[in-house]
Amino acid sequence: MKKLAVIYHSAHGHTEHIAQHIAEGALSVADTQVHLLKAEDLISQPHHLVEFDGVLLGSPTYFGGVTGTFKNFMDSTGGLWRTQQLKGKLAAGFTVSSLPAGDKQTTLIALFTFCMQHGMLWLGNPILPEQHQGVPYDEAANRLGSWSGLMAQASHASAADAFVVGDIKTARMFGRSFAQTAHRISNETQN
Repeated sequence: MKKLAVIYHSAHGHTEHIAQHIAEGALSVADTQVHLLKAEDLISQPHHLVEFDGVLLGSPTYFGGVTGTFKNFMDSTGGLWRTQQLKGKLAAGFTVSSLPAGDKQTTLIALFTFCMQHGMLWLGNPILPEQHQGVPYDEAANRLGSWSGLMAQASHASAADAFVVGDIKTARMFGRSFAQTAHRISNETQN
């Protein structure tokens, strides 16, 4: 059994919506347990991260980076960093903004750097953009063409109505890929 955490901050529900779809994708892999956790709930108890085999980290992109709440969560893990308790765990990142680019890449780089400092293993986004295979743009997986992590674009609507089909499909595929990789890494280290 692989125990994974999807840790996120979501001020308006959009990032939480994507986190839920990522969790659904991960849960589609047998012998996988997924916990959806709010970053603000972990600030006072970051030691819970050691319980997981892998973590998917998500923040909206605000002014070219993670939110202040998510940064507070990251900063709260200093004790884990000093003792390298997260070393070797699988990690990946996702972000949402209302613009197609919105400087989402800088948010993913911040998450990547955080994970590298903890000695974690970063998994990018291996999903090929489907629009190159003739799938309509709004229905295409990885339509925004992000390789370093998952990017989604939210319109100014309620979370349930803010995303095109392709971004929801991408989130599920991303979660499934992460869970499959967590199992594959485990099997390879046991051989």
